[in-house]
Amino acid sequence: MTEDTTLVKRSRYAVAAVFCVHGSVTGSFATRVPWIQEHAGVSAGQLGLALAFPALGAALMMPLAARVSHRFGTRTALRGLLALWTLALILPSLAPGLLTLCAALLVYGGTAGMADVAMNALGIEIEHRLKRSIMSGLHGLWSVGALLGSAVGTVAAHLGLSAQIHHAVAAVVLTIIGAVVCQFVLNIHPEEDEEPPARFALPPKSALLIGAVGFCAVFAEGASLDWSAVYLRDILDSSAGVAAGATTGFALTMAIARITGDAVVDRFGAVRTVRFSGVIATLGGLLVVVSPTAVVAMVGFGLIGVGIAVVVPLAFAAAGHTGPNPSQAIAGVATITYASGLVAPSIIGGIAQASNLTMSFIVVTALAAGLIVFARVLATGRPTRAGAEPVQS
Repeated sequence: MTEDTTLVKRSRYAVAAVFCVHGSVTGSFATRVPWIQEHAGVSAGQLGLALAFPALGAALMMPLAARVSHRFGTRTALRGLLALWTLALILPSLAPGLLTLCAALLVYGGTAGMADVAMNALGIEIEHRLKRSIMSGLHGLWSVGALLGSAVGTVAAHLGLSAQIHHAVAAVVLTIIGAVVCQFVLNIHPEEDEEPPARFALPPKSALLIGAVGFCAVFAEGASLDWSAVYLRDILDSSAGVAAGATTGFALTMAIARITGDAVVDRFGAVRTVRFSGVIATLGGLLVVVSPTAVVAMVGFGLIGVGIAVVVPLAFAAAGHTGPNPSQAIAGVATITYASGLVAPSIIGGIAQASNLTMSFIVVTALAAGLIVFARVLATGRPTRAGAEPVQS
């Protein structure tokens, strides 16, 4: 095994740990939203407004990640951006009112987005050099981190620990872990004559098409995570415990499918994998729509989770393999997917208000079927370099 190969493999595991840390922040925050709402004294409607600001902050700041990596190199940039994200976890719990909460969540989302772009760009570079798919597994580790963060947050909430103390401790621990693991990622610097990327630039057309595929998957993800329990309760008259199980089952199946997805991608290619995934997700959506019992609906939500699991990782990979500036393309795709996750729950609720939740999930099923039709735009998502560039350490 050459030194270069050893460094690349070591970097792969380090970036996987970065994904896990990133997900842990999200899980830690999500479990304490009720505490944050009560502390800030905001209504449900005001909270909904505030929760739009992370996506806004991410959309505004993502394009800057490429410039930061160009200026400082991938290792220093990722270490710094990840630390900003882990420390930003402290801010929302300190907010005493709506305006400060919106400002805190704007910063929280902006740091999340920049770290997201940096770690995905580095993951795609490692995928290039290994010449095999790794992005699904990396996103699977993000899901594992989110589950771990949620578990710790649940325990903290159960013990009556304030979110301020919980998030301060979590932020310090995750910042230290992030700083340590970032020491082992590839340290890539641009060529001396390479022009720095623009601070803000429109993503290439190819990224917009790829982002549309990601939109379909993230829309189904957001709808299922936020509305699966409500669907079982309102449509199928399930108990609260059974209804909650649908959300947990969805999250677990998606995490497992992501962790195991790279082997499938390597065997069948990105396009065929996404087409088959679209078939699975569509079947899951149909089961949800026609389900006579809670068990059938839970199976349907599980199939949706399996079907959409690898789509976003492959969308990021496809973006990173197009054009001269992977970070810019990734930022474009990530912005579209973030927007999808933001609007999906509201659109589902609006359709349910105008008709019913069954009609809402007919829309989700139609978008899942779109993955079958438009999977071909991910054809660039396979690592195809004939060789690996020298590693800079």
